[in-house]
Amino acid sequence: MAQRPSAMKFHPNIALVTMAGLGLFMPGLALAAGPFTSGTTTLAQDILTILTPVAVIAVMVAGVLAWFGRISWVLAISVMAGIVLVFGSQQIVSWIRGLFGV
Repeated sequence: MAQRPSAMKFHPNIALVTMAGLGLFMPGLALAAGPFTSGTTTLAQDILTILTPVAVIAVMVAGVLAWFGRISWVLAISVMAGIVLVFGSQQIVSWIRGLFGV
C-alpha cells in the first residue's frame, strides 16, 4: 500500500481547531438547536405519560409486598423514593436552581 506524502496527512487537530474557530466567530451556528430537539421532548413527554400508571402500580405492589412481609420495608421505600426521583426530577432541578438563583 502506497504511503501518502507527509504534506497530505490529515491532522485531526486542524479539524478541531477549525470547528472551534467557527464556533467562536459564528456563535449562532454553535448554539443552534438540533433538528431533533422538539421530537425528543415530545417523546419524553409521551413516555412519561405512558409510564405514570405503571409507576403507580409499582408503588402499590411494593406496598402490598412489604405489608405481607414478602420484601423488606427498606426495599419498598427505596422503590418509592426512586420513582419519586425519576418522575419529579424536573421539579427538583428547578427547585434547586431557584435556591441558588440560577
